[in-house]
Amino acid sequence: MNAPNTSGWKPEAPVDHAKLADGPATVTGNRALMLEEALIFEIGSNDTTGVDLPPVDRKRSTRLGAFARAEKPELPGLSEPQTVRHYTRLSRQNYAIDLGLFPLGSCTMKHNPRLNEKVARMPGFADVHPLQPVSTVPGALEVINELSMWLIKLTGMHAVAMSPKAGAHGELCGMLCIRAALEARGDAREVVLVPESAHGTNPATAAFAGYRVENIPATEDGRVDLEAMKARLGPDVAAVMITNPNTCGLFERDMKAISDAVHAAGGFVYCDGANFNAIVGRVRPGDLGVDAMHINLHKTFSTPHGGGGPGSGPVVLSEALGPFMPLPYASRTKDGVVHLVEEESADAFSQEHFGGIMQSFGRMTAFHGQMGMFTRALTYMLSHGADGLRQVAEDAVLNANYVLRSMEDLLHAPYAASGPCMHEALFGDRDFAKGFSTLDLAKALIDEGYHPMTVYFPLVVHGAMLVEPTETESKAALDQFIAAFRNVASRANAGEEAMKSAPYYAPRRRLDETQAARNPVLAYTGEVAPAGKPTMSERGGR
Repeated sequence: MNAPNTSGWKPEAPVDHAKLADGPATVTGNRALMLEEALIFEIGSNDTTGVDLPPVDRKRSTRLGAFARAEKPELPGLSEPQTVRHYTRLSRQNYAIDLGLFPLGSCTMKHNPRLNEKVARMPGFADVHPLQPVSTVPGALEVINELSMWLIKLTGMHAVAMSPKAGAHGELCGMLCIRAALEARGDAREVVLVPESAHGTNPATAAFAGYRVENIPATEDGRVDLEAMKARLGPDVAAVMITNPNTCGLFERDMKAISDAVHAAGGFVYCDGANFNAIVGRVRPGDLGVDAMHINLHKTFSTPHGGGGPGSGPVVLSEALGPFMPLPYASRTKDGVVHLVEEESADAFSQEHFGGIMQSFGRMTAFHGQMGMFTRALTYMLSHGADGLRQVAEDAVLNANYVLRSMEDLLHAPYAASGPCMHEALFGDRDFAKGFSTLDLAKALIDEGYHPMTVYFPLVVHGAMLVEPTETESKAALDQFIAAFRNVASRANAGEEAMKSAPYYAPRRRLDETQAARNPVLAYTGEVAPAGKPTMSERGGR
């Protein structure tokens, strides 16, 4: 029997079912071995210290002069055990992919195989220093080149820039390549078209790159309005930025027609590849006419989004944009050696090996890429193989459609009739009882032991709930999640008043998010709540 004793029953203790939910109060506030934890400022004070320091000779000059501190710093004094226990307790309140299903839509919170971590920690990979002489890291360059070849092969593109650090950084890289290509032909276009179904970072990136952004509407089935886009194309349009599969969880079936129209008008096609997990091994963006696309290595090729480390956003490029990729880049020459091409050698290298066509727009980062993410992604690819990567996409799409079809009778699924969804299922709050919101459902889902899905995104769906189960969840895990999801959805539809106070079982209850947004208190000032009153951490921190 591994199941916890949820009833609290013991042979000698009569069961009071009315108190099962809350149980008796405890003196400490702890509940079993889940310990109550206050803010670090509430468990320590600046009058104490965790270490013994020698007496201070106040007559001796500190040589700080006017910069000497006049008052005690507002820092809590804690011993090492107190400090370790505080942060360990906080870490136990984290929710992680290693604890359970993490349904954040558009984030691809997939299982991270331990093999990836083992390889990333190998000596020679883990201890590579960015300032190490290039001549001492030929193995690292081989890894970068091998990963590059896989990315080019999987996407059907011509070249890849490996130095961008994350998805939005990759977007900027792609847009700067487009700008450089246009400037090289003396074409001063000013507009970038972004459909409603694109990721929110797309218009921000286009604006940051100096373009004016115009919106392209979606059709009723959630896809880009091809005719509206064609009508807007013209000599001032530099590019179109499209997320495919889009944020409504749908594949853009007109992608090739869109690319052909943009190219005919003299523009370029940027594809947001954040959802590449749904089509890897099944679709090559290069075959659809894409000119630039970033790939989130930290999502598509394992390592959960925001999963405890830096990201990596390589950008695959078409033949037209490849010459403009940023420096540095790694390239294998005919003698079999992989070279790291920097500013000092770029022109000579281009002349010798590329006929002088390389015209890099410049440099985006101090160093070349994120070695840890490179080794993890390549390990993931090699351990899965081409057929395994294809199955990843197929299983991810199957799981998302299982969730969609299991919920569409209870929740508004605005694009359920538009065909199979890709790796994420989208719902809205249309069927909730009056006064109930997506936030109420999300908080109730916490009580069921699940991190909420992505909420209120995409913006085109009212009260949006975007669920991405990923391919690594079993049917049993999905069935349990669906049971919990159906329960809270039914309660929201029925208008169960208690949902508005959820979560009940989390370490902290629902915060006053309006107060926190409008009147944030960001610094601790020493106030301690009187007994019986909520602490600062319970009110949203300071």
